[in-house]
Amino acid sequence: MKTKINYKTLYTDIINDLYPDKLLQCQEILNKQDLNILDILELNKLIFGEEYKNNIEVNQKFRSYSKQDILLILDYQKKHRLNNTQLANHFNLSRNTIAKWKKIFI
Repeated sequence: MKTKINYKTLYTDIINDLYPDKLLQCQEILNKQDLNILDILELNKLIFGEEYKNNIEVNQKFRSYSKQDILLILDYQKKHRLNNTQLANHFNLSRNTIAKWKKIFI
């Protein structure tokens, strides 16, 4: 049985222990009841900044998306009127991944 990661606690601990100066920046996101994939990506950018940008390729290998996350990303595409290439660039995904998700979920 898979257990769900409590990202709210995880990021709160990271901020409190390593980046206490960034607490105010991240507080709005951390106050949400549940964090979604968009919130997690935003927290990564806010907390780690340049480190995050430098490690995007390495970290991309370890990302996984739930059905809910995929639907949220596809909804983001509709809401912001992005094509597959623009969406892929925004989330550092491949165009083929976006196309595959659209075939499966839409």
